[in-house]
Amino acid sequence: MWNEFKQFAMKGNVIDLAVGVIIGGAFGKIVSSLVDNVIMPIIVLLTGQVDVKDLAFKSIKYGVFIQNIIDFFIIAFTIFLFIKFLNRFKKKEEVKEQAPVKVGRSEELLAEIRDLLKEDKDFLRKNETP
Repeated sequence: MWNEFKQFAMKGNVIDLAVGVIIGGAFGKIVSSLVDNVIMPIIVLLTGQVDVKDLAFKSIKYGVFIQNIIDFFIIAFTIFLFIKFLNRFKKKEEVKEQAPVKVGRSEELLAEIRDLLKEDKDFLRKNETP
């Protein structure tokens, strides 16, 4: 049972997930600080309104909920841009890693037959009489 657990815990996906959760937590704090200390004060200045977090109805602080939704969308969009940026490099690496595929003689002959059949089909279409 211990060996099975070690195999599970040492799989690349589990480790990648753990790293992602840790980095996501730290990144969430950075984005929350950006929203709280930079973006929301600018919005307050532009709109002349109170901070969203201050919105409340009696003891129900719905402004905090709205602020968390704003945080979520900013975090999600920022992570989307970051992943898109990383995938650009990943695709370049995949293209470099692909070695030319060696095709056997039978595959070459099949490709030639396919091309000849296609040429014959195109020739027949062009010379059909309506």
